[in-house]
Amino acid sequence: MARRERVVRMSVEQPLWRALTGYRVLTMLYAVLLTAFGRDEFERLWVAAAFLAFLFVWTLATLPKVRSAASCTKRFLGADLTVALSGILLTPLADLDSQTFDGPTLPSIWTAGSVLAFALKGGWRWAAFASTLVAAANIIQRGDPSRDTFHNVLLVWVAAIAIGYVVEVARASERTLARALEIEAATRERERLARDIHDSVLQVLAMVQRRGTAIGGEAAELGRLAGEQEVALRTLVSSGLVPPTRVSEDAADGAVVRTVEVDEEHGPDGGGTCDLRALLAPHAGARTSFAEPGAPVPLPAAVARELAAAVSAALDNVRVHAGPGARAWILVEDEPGEVIVTVRDDGPGIPEGRLAQAEGEGRLGVALSIRGRLSELGGTAELISVPGQGTEVELKVPKAPKVSRGKAGSAR
Repeated sequence: MARRERVVRMSVEQPLWRALTGYRVLTMLYAVLLTAFGRDEFERLWVAAAFLAFLFVWTLATLPKVRSAASCTKRFLGADLTVALSGILLTPLADLDSQTFDGPTLPSIWTAGSVLAFALKGGWRWAAFASTLVAAANIIQRGDPSRDTFHNVLLVWVAAIAIGYVVEVARASERTLARALEIEAATRERERLARDIHDSVLQVLAMVQRRGTAIGGEAAELGRLAGEQEVALRTLVSSGLVPPTRVSEDAADGAVVRTVEVDEEHGPDGGGTCDLRALLAPHAGARTSFAEPGAPVPLPAAVARELAAAVSAALDNVRVHAGPGARAWILVEDEPGEVIVTVRDDGPGIPEGRLAQAEGEGRLGVALSIRGRLSELGGTAELISVPGQGTEVELKVPKAPKVSRGKAGSAR
């Protein structure tokens, strides 16, 4: 089952699209009025009238296209820029003196709206591309461009790039806020699970442990197992391991409705990435301590499973070779470029030459289950053992390893 929680807030980017919609309408009306009041200056008024009539229809018909980044497609952007460039290049046909005097072009400042649409859609690189084409069209239209022409072209170019950069920063802020919403929802879910488990399962396990120890016999063994499960479950809850979350986004009346969905059925066996802590925490018990970072340790799901299997093989060796009374410690370290998992025990250690002898006898637990797995992940496995002082296995795997299709066996 999934619990959905809706958080409504205003989008940072959406007001820019609203402003662009208003800008296109106002500048279209300005271009029409500018031509109407200066119609005596046009030698071919019909050229200007035909273009402005088309511009009027095009602007109103395409208003839905500039309401959001989703509706503003690449095809529309290309067509819109073509309209702007065509209007600039048609200006000398309507006004023969436009190349001599620095008068406005047919679309006038409406052209900047087309460039701004590129900036809002694709950031400063798209804005630079569109504004460069507009600048080239203006220079060609002027023939002999003046200083004012270069000034206006440069102003549009710089403004478009600046707005495109602001949009990219706004989108990065949106992603940061989405991540914060995920963490907030996950924290609340963890607290809810912790309360429910503490009020039910943990209390029952603690009671079974006490009663089993008091009764003795087979009940004492049952109590011991219940105590181990209590420790493991308490570690799992207190470590903040919660199911992964998903964040979706929908537009509604100019606001962005973010839906944070906590999926309680999604496990580490799926694709994508998973938190390594979730796979290692169940190993914690009465005789196994688990130390982890406070933040998630994300790894590709296949890599995390193989690394967890190698840790399980190391713990199996502790139980088999170090004796039932040995204690083990698992330490997870999340370094910038790699993840390090250390498994240490306080057993008698491994006599010198014992590993080579085991491989010769066909017992390949360390060779295949541990070193073989880490080798396939592009990592390393280092085993340090001093007789009488226990054994330490250090597993290192890079953050983005390549996993080969063949998996190492689990024989020991």
